[in-house]
Amino acid sequence: MSEEFEIRNKVAESGLINFDLSTLLPKGQRRGIDLKDFLFQEMILKEKDFREKVEAIDIEEYKESYIYIYNSVDTIIPLWAYFVLTAKLTDVAKKIVFGKREDLEVILMHNAIQTYDFEDMRGKRVLVKGCSDKDIPENAYIELVEQLKPIVKSLMFGEACSNVPIIKN
Repeated sequence: MSEEFEIRNKVAESGLINFDLSTLLPKGQRRGIDLKDFLFQEMILKEKDFREKVEAIDIEEYKESYIYIYNSVDTIIPLWAYFVLTAKLTDVAKKIVFGKREDLEVILMHNAIQTYDFEDMRGKRVLVKGCSDKDIPENAYIELVEQLKPIVKSLMFGEACSNVPIIKN
């Protein structure tokens, strides 16, 4: 007796929504600016020299980039210096932040999560993908749970074959 076997994708039939947080990562070049390069002997901020160096920046290099401004030397930078540098780049950059590259990524993911429309996940079972080839800030997962907990039927983390239940409403 020969029987026909139907191959079924039970994950697809379950109504489970697979969500990859890395899809929210904004695309674009990340560029760092070290303030030490604008200091006299990498130690002292002289206003005239600083303004000349800022004015000499080729803004085309930063066009459509995400910029993080940091200071790798132990010197005091007056707040107005950040104003001057940001004013030079704000018309061409997608986003400018103070801090390390990691700080920029946290802010970018925060903005992406806060503006994403999660409405299609309302009342659904959602599985947040656990593995990614991109670096996702840990804070993004925290913010994602904050957004999804009130609206989803259930939330899981991991892969379809091996997941960790987080909440069930």
